[in-house]
Amino acid sequence: QVQLVESGGGLVQPGGSLRLSCAASGFTLDYYAIGWFRQAPGKEREGVSCIHSTDGNTYYADSVKGRFTISRDNAKNTMYLQMNSLKPEDTAVYYCAVTNGFTYYSGTLTYYDMLYWGKGTLVTVSS
Repeated sequence: QVQLVESGGGLVQPGGSLRLSCAASGFTLDYYAIGWFRQAPGKEREGVSCIHSTDGNTYYADSVKGRFTISRDNAKNTMYLQMNSLKPEDTAVYYCAVTNGFTYYSGTLTYYDMLYWGKGTLVTVSS
């Protein structure tokens, strides 16, 4: 059974850090493009970051570039998102996803043909 389970969300003050994890089971992460997207209340889904399956290149939305780092541990079949210098506008439910493709244009990351995604983990940035 294919499953993605996110963890690591929580409440953090502005300027703080969190590390999200995404544990995959039922398939192998390294054969796909994998990444994170988020959705805040009342807002559209936003692609945050992803790793290309073949060349390992990473991509970041302009809104998080320089603050977030995506990584993958193939041995553990787990993906991570290290989030530093968090801002209140980063508050959202964060989801990990496996996708057949994505576009990256003018600092905007868009997933298409997503295969799997998790149930999400809530990140709240507030003082």
